[in-house]
Amino acid sequence: MTFRARIAVAAAAAVALTIVVASVILFFVVRSQLRAPIDDSLRARAADVQSRGLTPIQSPDGKTYLGGIRPAFGEAGGYVQLVKADGGTLLPLLQNVQLPVSDDAVAIARSNGGASWSDAHVGGVHMRVLTVSFASGYALEVARPLTEVDKSLRRIGLFLILIAGAGVAGAAALGLFVSRTALAPVKRLTDTAEKVTATGDLSQRIEVSGRDELSRLATSFNSMLAALEESTRAQRQLVADASHELRTPLTSLRTNIEVLASDRALPVEERRKLLSDVVEQLGEMTTLIAELIELARAEQQTIEPEDVRLDLVAEAALERARRNRPGVLFTAELEESVVHGVPSTIERAIGNLLDNAAKWSQEGGEVHLRVRDGQVTVRDHGPGIDEATSPTSSIASTEHGRRGGCRAPGSDWRSSGRWRMRTAARWSPSEPRAAGLA
Repeated sequence: MTFRARIAVAAAAAVALTIVVASVILFFVVRSQLRAPIDDSLRARAADVQSRGLTPIQSPDGKTYLGGIRPAFGEAGGYVQLVKADGGTLLPLLQNVQLPVSDDAVAIARSNGGASWSDAHVGGVHMRVLTVSFASGYALEVARPLTEVDKSLRRIGLFLILIAGAGVAGAAALGLFVSRTALAPVKRLTDTAEKVTATGDLSQRIEVSGRDELSRLATSFNSMLAALEESTRAQRQLVADASHELRTPLTSLRTNIEVLASDRALPVEERRKLLSDVVEQLGEMTTLIAELIELARAEQQTIEPEDVRLDLVAEAALERARRNRPGVLFTAELEESVVHGVPSTIERAIGNLLDNAAKWSQEGGEVHLRVRDGQVTVRDHGPGIDEATSPTSSIASTEHGRRGGCRAPGSDWRSSGRWRMRTAARWSPSEPRAAGLA
């Protein structure tokens, strides 16, 4: 049985039980109200007989009957009899119906006190019987048929059964409706999860409305999907970053190795310089690959930012760019500037700026680096792009999922435990392009 079916059955059972219990209670309340006039009339009749008294009458056949009872009472459906202490009975002269003698009636006759109510069937007729003390050694029984009351109760019982049946059916429909309504968010959650499983599309979201528990569950599920989507995006970004970071040193390393492996004789000093560059580039690549592996495994420890001389870091990045891009003229305007950040992170960001600028520059073109007031600006003199294409363009963007960062005056790059460095360029065909880091 499904969860929805269980909820529907439980709701239907609860409502049905309530309807049945209410119907039973209502039946007995109506029964009591219908019998109340009968009981009142029996009390009144017993009091009337007690006040008038009864006179024994000897019939010609030698039997004793009760006198003082109006025949009209019996004809109206009421019956009277005296019960002796030994269990014998005395009936009115014209009454041909003898009421059953109960143990309570005999006990009342013997004790000369008390009263009791009982139901009896006489000749197939259901009767209500009241027994009271009458005189020493006698008990008075008065009775009236319950035919009309029972007939009314049967009709009422039938109506209650029909109403209860309709109520149970309505409860089942209501339970199904409630289960569908209550589990609608769960169904949307299930559908979204199945769709994500089938398509791998982590951009799917569940519509959330309200503040109940199911809405909170949907919100948590959306947050989980957002986290997974961000994780997937970060993995893709990591691959892109790794490609970007490794492309330049690999190209430079390959070029240097090819020169060293060529048959051309190199001067000792030039050969020594090339070997030194190869060793340095291998060291840079080793460090970079180790950092990328740590990023991929999410095991890199937090690096605490520190005060950094931005101009010195920029100068180191500039020397590496000159070594990797010998066909581009790099110029610099470096002013002493202190920022708060991670030196290796800042150096790599500046290196990306320089690498991007050199990539867009022509052979022999100039790339200018300026450090001033905690800001880094890189300007190149490349060909630009057509105005019809776009008036502005973004040269490059690097984003690393590592902790730490750089904070220049008036800005803070450390956000949510991650740092981002974005390099952007805005230019038109009539002016050189400039990329900044702030």
